[in-house]
Amino acid sequence: MKHPLKWMGAVWLTLLLCMPAAADDLLMARANRMFPEAMTLLQSAISSRGYTVTRLQQVNENLQRREFQSDMYRVVYFGKLEEVRRATARNPNLIPFLPLNITIFAEGDQSILVASHPQILQEFFPDPELKALFERWEKDMVDIMDEVREDK
Repeated sequence: MKHPLKWMGAVWLTLLLCMPAAADDLLMARANRMFPEAMTLLQSAISSRGYTVTRLQQVNENLQRREFQSDMYRVVYFGKLEEVRRATARNPNLIPFLPLNITIFAEGDQSILVASHPQILQEFFPDPELKALFERWEKDMVDIMDEVREDK
């Protein structure tokens, strides 16, 4: 296939359209922090749990095309290389869903963090060995969001 990213995007979109829209499928947190501070804390919280931030995606251009002006909107991708290698070696169909990610954006003087529940992957990948991994990912993501949200 000439365009693997387009193909993965189409698969992801199809899965999203087949799933019911519900907040239960999302992890969300509101932090009483300005975006730059929250962004720094988010990356630090991710790293402190042994994950590597693999990419910071700015989505400004797409937002600007829709007349939404903000440079404070990022998707932070992260993972543990060996863990991802083991999981995808066992189940290559997991590749389009990795690395993990958290979206962070500014809303006034607060920051909002949003991510998909990693355990939702269990519906698509019922492998018992992956279940523990999905549960740990979810716990880590909740802990990361809590760390950014907490006032210290």
